[in-house]
Amino acid sequence: MSVVLDASALLAALLGEPGADRVDAVIDGAMMSTVNLAEVVGHLAKAGADRSRVVAILAGLPITHVPPDENLAMEAGLLRGVGEAYGLSMGDRFCIAQARRLGLTALTADRVWLRAAGPLDFRVELIR
Repeated sequence: MSVVLDASALLAALLGEPGADRVDAVIDGAMMSTVNLAEVVGHLAKAGADRSRVVAILAGLPITHVPPDENLAMEAGLLRGVGEAYGLSMGDRFCIAQARRLGLTALTADRVWLRAAGPLDFRVELIR
């Protein structure tokens, strides 16, 4: 089953947090927006990882990275109005927009996404 990974899901897997097993089960062939990849890189950098360490951590992950295009950016931007009511960040909205575009489930650790799924019309699965 292909899914769209939120940054929180990939970070859980990389850091061995609760829910890592769920991510590990679907990571082969999972997709992730490069916007969400930037969130992961930022988290690792904030924790002290330099570029070479980040590259080493992410190397070989069987994830397809999807660069944002104009249509995906438009979709993510249009989700802002309703999304802000749920505290969704820009990265969250890119993940959701990608999941909607591809008709895939978004995998996240962010519980608030369950409440946002109905109004924003997307499928979500919590990893924990």
